[in-house]
Amino acid sequence: MVKTGQRYVSPGGAEMVVTKGGDGDFFDGETQLQLKGAEASFAGVAVSPDAIDMALGKRFSSLDGAVSVLVTKAGRCDLRYNGDPMELQQPKELPSSD
Repeated sequence: MVKTGQRYVSPGGAEMVVTKGGDGDFFDGETQLQLKGAEASFAGVAVSPDAIDMALGKRFSSLDGAVSVLVTKAGRCDLRYNGDPMELQQPKELPSSD
């Protein structure tokens, strides 16, 4: 179970905070992400070959929109929730100020 406010770390150095939690787990490909502070468990773990560069400030959500995260430290990660890839959220369109 992932809870809002929890911070996770990937083997590729990406860090993220949960902005919308739910039942399930985060993965970097096949490797389960760890809570911040437990990164030492990644010693010897390779970064997923499908990992992408995750930029600071980007938001990702699960396919059903039930769970979302905010990247707080750039790094590489093949971010998945319960085995399904998470999608990069596009910025909301704001009305023009004309």
